[in-house]
Amino acid sequence: MPEDRQENDTAAPRPSGAPDVDRAADEADGRPDDRRLRERRNQLLRTLLAPERRRLTRAVGLALLENVCALVTPLLIAAAIDRGVPAAADGRWGPLTAYAALALTAGTATATLRYGFLRYSGNIAQTLLFRLRCRTFAHAVRLPLSYHEAAPSGSVVARLSSDVESVEEVLEMGLDGLFSALFSMVGTVAVMLWLDLPMAAVVLALFIPLYLLTRWFRDRSRRAYRRTRGATERIVQHTGETYNGIRAVQAFRKEGENTARLREMDATYATARAASGRVSAFFSGGVKLIGNLSLALLLALGAFRIASGHLEAGALTAFLLYVHRLYDPIDELASFANAFSAASAGLERIGVLFHAPDTLPEPADPRPLPAVAAPGRVRFEDVRFRYTAASPHVLAGLDLDLAPAETVALVGTTGAGKSTLAKLLARLYDPTGGRITLDGADLREVADAELRSGVCMVTQEPFLFSGSVADNIALGRPDATREDIVAAAEAVGAHGFISALPEGYDSDVHKRGAGLSAGQRQLVALARVMLSAPRVLILDEATSSMDAPTERAVHTALHRVLAGRTALIIAHSLTTAAIADRVLVLENGVVVEDGPPAVLAAGDGPFAGLYRGWLSATDGRTHHPAHH
Repeated sequence: MPEDRQENDTAAPRPSGAPDVDRAADEADGRPDDRRLRERRNQLLRTLLAPERRRLTRAVGLALLENVCALVTPLLIAAAIDRGVPAAADGRWGPLTAYAALALTAGTATATLRYGFLRYSGNIAQTLLFRLRCRTFAHAVRLPLSYHEAAPSGSVVARLSSDVESVEEVLEMGLDGLFSALFSMVGTVAVMLWLDLPMAAVVLALFIPLYLLTRWFRDRSRRAYRRTRGATERIVQHTGETYNGIRAVQAFRKEGENTARLREMDATYATARAASGRVSAFFSGGVKLIGNLSLALLLALGAFRIASGHLEAGALTAFLLYVHRLYDPIDELASFANAFSAASAGLERIGVLFHAPDTLPEPADPRPLPAVAAPGRVRFEDVRFRYTAASPHVLAGLDLDLAPAETVALVGTTGAGKSTLAKLLARLYDPTGGRITLDGADLREVADAELRSGVCMVTQEPFLFSGSVADNIALGRPDATREDIVAAAEAVGAHGFISALPEGYDSDVHKRGAGLSAGQRQLVALARVMLSAPRVLILDEATSSMDAPTERAVHTALHRVLAGRTALIIAHSLTTAAIADRVLVLENGVVVEDGPPAVLAAGDGPFAGLYRGWLSATDGRTHHPAHH
């Protein structure tokens, strides 16, 4: 039975301290605080680049040597025209041959160094991309449940896919486009100033409109690509929601409506892409126009200076070659800036993910779970909890003591606080007041890894990952042997159906365990618990919506799994509550009744009312689950 809005996983409001994902999405679109987004982007870049400082220095060195060799070639051509050709006309071919050989050597060195640079920089780029993708994924899966419940569906996937892909594009071209273009521009301008100051002044004067155009492009393209990244994320979200809920989509004939919504989102994306394309086209065209204007002005000025005897023809030829060499890297920088604008927007959105507040921090000085003779004592001590600072308390001063090896069933109407209590015990949330202890240790002081091995939660719909049955059983104990896995399956009665599968324990269960029935999936989940051997088991109605034979098989497995360990069961049916040693009836986050199920059912309290309601709903057939 689903809980109320505060407890429903698909519609839970943000807990106090949880990230405001809507605000984060706005930030990623560049609306509230550009400066903060840029700081996060730059911080992320610094942390990515820091381990590669030495290799980046070597790459810069290769790019510098490549550009030095490339800058020599026009000077050799100028010398060949001004000195080699006249000498050859007089019958002396030595100077022209020497200049040609030097030019060939410089060209060969340039090509070799460029090959080495591209190989080396490409390796660095792939290392950075690998590190970014792994860091982003590792951080995302460690974010607390409150973040994922508040985040729009698919937003994290969009950051791991399209945003990382945008960074991949800029890394693939970035080191080459950035280092080579910058060195080429700086070196070219220096040589121009040395060759002829008046002509170099004309080139530098045209840098003013080029600088203004570049600033305009940088601002416009950043905004355009933020809109593009936001549109991409919404498409990924909608696609993910549609495919995750494909059964509901087809059952309610929502195919056309969802397709129409995707068409609208895709139109928004296309508009944003077109806007970024117009910005890029205007910038690229402007650079070409300024470059051609430079060539025309320099050709006219150079002809005048040659005629006046202030410049040689070879020097003019070299100057024009350098101008061409100057605007080629500017065009490369334009392409790089275009890609960087997209990557910058992606990095900003990834940065938002990295700066999501950690509402479940790892303890600075972890405390081990005490080794006690009878493990599994759980205490709720004046526990208070609410999902947001403005919402009422779901639990208000709850005190509860679960004895070791005791099975406790939680019952109550929708919204009573059952799922909230279970999530707090699993430390999917922290209480806003009071504390929860396991064998005397505050859950907030226990390392996550140890807590996950000590407290295990089985949901109403157990999640099985794509892979073998054996891998799914060993999820909590990856180092388990095949003998341990088989023993766990035998203990819960799953060995028979697993052995009958085409490949036995090596059979692939497919996405979400689609290759198995609901009862088989639940038995695999219980085998997983049996193998993990936690101190405390949290169980969210294991037999909901099962037929009677399957329900009996799961109940038999439950008895074996529950033996010797503390268990908290969210009971939606009478049959589940009946297997408990103790029943807690919750109303508005308060325990209103506490006792053995048989005693409570015979009384006249809330549980007796629920009991009669169950009997009425099932016409007395209590072996069928009855939802209240």
